[in-house]
Amino acid sequence: MINFAKFEIIGRIGEIDAKPKVTNVSVCANYRRRGEGDEWIEDSYWNRVVIFSEGQRKYIEERVHVGDLVRVAGRLRDSSYERDGTTHYTTDRIVEEFGVLAPKSA
Repeated sequence: MINFAKFEIIGRIGEIDAKPKVTNVSVCANYRRRGEGDEWIEDSYWNRVVIFSEGQRKYIEERVHVGDLVRVAGRLRDSSYERDGTTHYTTDRIVEEFGVLAPKSA
């Protein structure tokens, strides 16, 4: 049996940070919840995803812009690191699928 942890996000791009071997993208997803009474409130949550694939990184560099509506899917990886004697824990969202659903102007 194969075990896995996956994620899928549909949202708008807020930031693209391309570095020499990795690209980080912030994607905003909106969640609805009930507020006081019967009022619905939209909560926005920024998800940071990481792209290692050279082909996907090139696609993002050439065709993707802040504000575009995208679908991002991939796997989750927990990791930790030490800084100043303190252990910090992170969950990385590693992109396996990336596509633009609509440009910002749509």
